[in-house]
Amino acid sequence: MRFDIVTLFPDFFASPLSSGLLGKALAKEIATVHLVNPRDFALDKHHRVDDEPYGGGVGMVLKPEPIYAAVESLPQFPRREVIFLTPQGEKMHQGLFRDLALNVEQIVLICGHYEGIDERIISLVTREVSLGDFVLTGGEIPAMALLNGVVRLLPGTVGKEESLKAESFEAGLLDYPHYTRPAEFRGMRVPDVLLSGNHGEIEQWRKQQQLQRTRERRPDLWQDWIQQHPEAQV
Repeated sequence: MRFDIVTLFPDFFASPLSSGLLGKALAKEIATVHLVNPRDFALDKHHRVDDEPYGGGVGMVLKPEPIYAAVESLPQFPRREVIFLTPQGEKMHQGLFRDLALNVEQIVLICGHYEGIDERIISLVTREVSLGDFVLTGGEIPAMALLNGVVRLLPGTVGKEESLKAESFEAGLLDYPHYTRPAEFRGMRVPDVLLSGNHGEIEQWRKQQQLQRTRERRPDLWQDWIQQHPEAQV
């Protein structure tokens, strides 16, 4: 999969793209990331990418010409999404990451800045995506979150792909609690069922923990899950 990130701050991505599983995935070319700076496509000698908003108001607005030129300079794969990171978009969720990982060959991420973007840039966009109901200084952090969430689902990124199936949100539920050695730490013991060797009981305990955690911690997810599983005995 190819990622193209349109950003005024390409240096922001240097460390995250070279670290951990993501860095290993890129080194194995499971995915490729290309950074393009709109300043390189600015029309004036000062490489200006923003201007005052028509109608007045505070802040500066990203100009359309450099963004258009940056996106149009990119190769275009048959299955491509052009995503603008904005608080006005749909919230990121695991289903979105799965959909992109399975069905898209190229993801172009446009990182906004300043007061906003010229609205005409939206005509380039196929999807608007938000990290949450809050405002950041730019789209780089949401872009990094989306890239990370998608790449880790691509075959070969995670060593044991079976582990992805039991994660939070994959089945509409939160993950169950995990324990490792020692069996007792500062008076806190690992649940006996996990030490029993009875895999049937362990699986049942883990499922009950997922249900309980989701019900207590995320009532919104719980209601969605109950509606999708009316036959469930909980």
